[in-house]
Amino acid sequence: MNRTPISVPVSAGVVCALVGFTSSFAVVLAGLRAVGASPGQAASGLVAVSVAMGAASMLLSWRLRIPVTFAWSTPGAALLITTGTVAGGWPAAVGAFMVTAVLLVTTGLWPALARLVTRIPHGVAQAMLAGVLLPLCIAPVTALAEDPAAIAPVLAVWLVLLLTRPRWAVPGAFGAAVVVIAVTLARNHDVPAASAWIPHLEPTVPTLTLQALTGIALPLYIVTMAAQNVPGVAVMAGFGYQVPWRAALTVSGFGSLFGNLFGGHAINLAAISAALAAGPDADPNPQRRWVAGFTTGAVYLGLGLVSTGLCAALLAAPPGVVQAVAGVALLSAFAGACAGAMADEPARIPAAVTLVVAASGTTLAGVGAAFWALVVGVVLHRLLRARTMSEASQPRPGPAR
Repeated sequence: MNRTPISVPVSAGVVCALVGFTSSFAVVLAGLRAVGASPGQAASGLVAVSVAMGAASMLLSWRLRIPVTFAWSTPGAALLITTGTVAGGWPAAVGAFMVTAVLLVTTGLWPALARLVTRIPHGVAQAMLAGVLLPLCIAPVTALAEDPAAIAPVLAVWLVLLLTRPRWAVPGAFGAAVVVIAVTLARNHDVPAASAWIPHLEPTVPTLTLQALTGIALPLYIVTMAAQNVPGVAVMAGFGYQVPWRAALTVSGFGSLFGNLFGGHAINLAAISAALAAGPDADPNPQRRWVAGFTTGAVYLGLGLVSTGLCAALLAAPPGVVQAVAGVALLSAFAGACAGAMADEPARIPAAVTLVVAASGTTLAGVGAAFWALVVGVVLHRLLRARTMSEASQPRPGPAR
């Protein structure tokens, strides 16, 4: 029997990292900036989460000998964009990130918390995510109307690759955006200095505010669990791998804490991109696919070293370019969240209300829309369920005589 060359799982790991990084890089950068990070702090946060998810992927893939890959919380970054600046500014956002990381570690060590999270109706959690993503997915349309010359090439490349090479559609859009930015910078003679490419870590002293805890920490924890960690375990199980829940959440929690120190938001198990390292294309032999997971982590580390320069380029982009890339990057997640939210017909009304409240972006009593959407959705779901059960328990009238 011919043995597959080691270059096969290695190349699969490279592709997994490139797709995962370029498909959501702009979303993470925009999320950190939205909650108050300066350009330097956002660049530091991106380096930190890249290093954290790279080290986590390498550690568990090598230790467990299965292709475990981690990623930054893309839905969490989208949540940050819609949340915006909270009371206490950037230090309070970092404090909320740390609370989320502690919750992740606690979930891994304390099964009762994990059971509590699973009691949140699936449709409501997915509807909250869909509502958070909806305004971001609309952004490419509005950006195209405002600046067609800059946005049209990005969307055209995305559409062509979506029809021909779907896996590379979002990375291709990112590449097109880089070209648009480069042309704009060259035309304006505003090319970033070479020093802008030097990676750096900028620590932030965290603070805690109630608005940050309710508007960032709790929703970030829920979307990270519901949209990343739980699906990530399911994807791996689909390829025959059982990911230890405690180990995965403990590593992701402590990895997130490291990233938090320097402005990163959260890391978690990879979901969609995990298939690139765990599937049969990575290696026909399932016992060797851990090499793909390990390679993914190593490439993430390398990409983290150049992310500072990419931040400088994107921050100098024409208005709407970053939003266009982020919008097309989140379309797949939005479609999946909508499908999950509306899958259970009796629970569609609570899911729809949750989606609408989350998409409204309304802040009430200093608390963001994502939190209120979750509260309203859960309460309405329970009330309708109680009414349905009450009606079902009523005796049916007998046949007329």
